[in-house]
Amino acid sequence: MPTLPKGSIRVEHVWKKFRADRTAPLFYDQILRARRSLTGGGGRPYRWVLKDVSVTVEPGGTLGLIGINGSGKTTLLKIISGTTYQSAGQLQAEGRLGALLSVTSGIHPDLTGRENVFLYGAVLGMRRKISRERFDEIVEFAGLADAIDRQVKFFSLGMQMRLGFSIAAFLEPDILLVDEVLSVGDANFQQKCLRRIEEVVRQGTTLVYVSHDLTSVEATCQRSLWLADAVVQAAGPTREVAALYRKSVEQDASLATSNDGVVRMLKSSITGPDGGPVLSLEDAEIQLTLNSPEAVEADFYVGVSLGTAFPMFITKYHGLFPSGDFEVKCQLHHVPLFKGRYSIWTAMTSFGKWADNPLLPWKPAVAFDAFGPDVLEPPQGVMVAAPLHVGTTWSVE
Repeated sequence: MPTLPKGSIRVEHVWKKFRADRTAPLFYDQILRARRSLTGGGGRPYRWVLKDVSVTVEPGGTLGLIGINGSGKTTLLKIISGTTYQSAGQLQAEGRLGALLSVTSGIHPDLTGRENVFLYGAVLGMRRKISRERFDEIVEFAGLADAIDRQVKFFSLGMQMRLGFSIAAFLEPDILLVDEVLSVGDANFQQKCLRRIEEVVRQGTTLVYVSHDLTSVEATCQRSLWLADAVVQAAGPTREVAALYRKSVEQDASLATSNDGVVRMLKSSITGPDGGPVLSLEDAEIQLTLNSPEAVEADFYVGVSLGTAFPMFITKYHGLFPSGDFEVKCQLHHVPLFKGRYSIWTAMTSFGKWADNPLLPWKPAVAFDAFGPDVLEPPQGVMVAAPLHVGTTWSVE
């Protein structure tokens, strides 16, 4: 492969396999194993965790890796970092690597926080001189000035994670690999982590970021790769790839809960003004047709999400619902949505004999497109949890 500039990553047709798990020491399993041996298949089979994955990241670029657990994200990150190797294919990662695959992996519980700054810094490739020069910044960033000389085993888990990330955050690599570290600490510290990553990227560092939090991926990465069943499902601008992933999650959730619950969803729709499309800051009407085997007093919930099970907002109606087929209408006033693809999620819960299980489980009812202004880009280092559109009037005097 040709030599690439520092900070470049090139993954070409990479495959990775692991041996399947050992069988349980049960008589039936051993009989099956003996039969496979007699028929020529006695060895443990392999399972593929990556299949023909290709991606290129230019120096200073940002790439997000998204997908469900077990889709191969962390394996790809480990192959790039060199902690494991591909079974086939070629990979180039030019320049100094900084890998945050586990922010507490290099923290020793019997050492103090001060000693761990130098130990973990050395593990991550930080020279001792740099560790000394940046010691105060690291401690201030972690918010551990009062505890830095205490043994780490007396730290809470959150304090340990903050210390680990703070040390790693002050590396100066050509390529930074990050795996789920924005789950560290409270909301304020997460915002500090995001800002620090933005600063590192602005300095020209290439970033590869793995997270289940699509909001943080959208705030951090220009491009993304969606992995599922060991193969690339989509690659491109983060917002487009995230939209496809959310749609897949919505479809999977709908299939998983389609036959659950006492009350059945028969039909669902949402319309905007005069029966047209949904428009930002205009009213919209949700129409749902359901069937119940008997009359029930219940709470009916409606939420709007970006495709996942976590709604941007919800509303609730409490009342008596009849037996047989019935229709529920919900009028949403001044829908605060930017232009984009959204989904309506519903649930129905009751009391008495139905209290232990939902009458209608939380599930997607209908997807729709909203028309209005494009989503605003927040300032660097700011993560928008739910991109709601609010009408405003500005004046400067």
